[in-house]
Amino acid sequence: MTSAPSVLDLAPVVPVVVIEDAADAVPLARALVAGGLPAIEVTLRTPAALDAIRAIAAEVPEAVVGAGTVISAAGVDEAVSAGARFLVSPGWTDALLEAMRSSGAPFLPGVSTTSEVVALLERGVREMKFFPAEAAGGTAYLKSLSGPLPQARFCPTGGISLASAPAYLGLPNVGCVGGTWMLPADALAAGDWARVASLAREASALRS
Repeated sequence: MTSAPSVLDLAPVVPVVVIEDAADAVPLARALVAGGLPAIEVTLRTPAALDAIRAIAAEVPEAVVGAGTVISAAGVDEAVSAGARFLVSPGWTDALLEAMRSSGAPFLPGVSTTSEVVALLERGVREMKFFPAEAAGGTAYLKSLSGPLPQARFCPTGGISLASAPAYLGLPNVGCVGGTWMLPADALAAGDWARVASLAREASALRS
């Protein structure tokens, strides 16, 4: 990441949001912020994603909206133009890394192996997304990395729940976790933003 404050330090949990209808973006973001989760990762997986980022950036100034699933230079440009204040990728290449770095926005490139971590450290990047966290080795893997590579810090994402999050947050090389458990599909479908805010409040209370 290239600027402060670090996304890893904004809250213990970064909600990973898939928005199908841009009309849901503002009330959803307001609910998450009300629950104490200001950093919101909107994944670029749906046609509504860029409009959702644009709406949150314009109407929920207390939110720190970012773009996830960024996998191309074009995606970087589109996300930043829409108002994304940070970028998250599931993996990285030199071209993607250069595009994210050149954007001026904080970024978390995705890694799942020790070699990828070392390669990013060589390139001056110390903050990363560990993905897919549970499938790639979970807390045991991250704990093993903390010895030889203590300078790397992570936001593990992928398969993490309210029950497993504290174990991740207890690791010295984890700044926050990404998750979706505060965004149950039935609550989103019903527009039950009070429930989302309540679940977000529970998540924001997690501490390492």
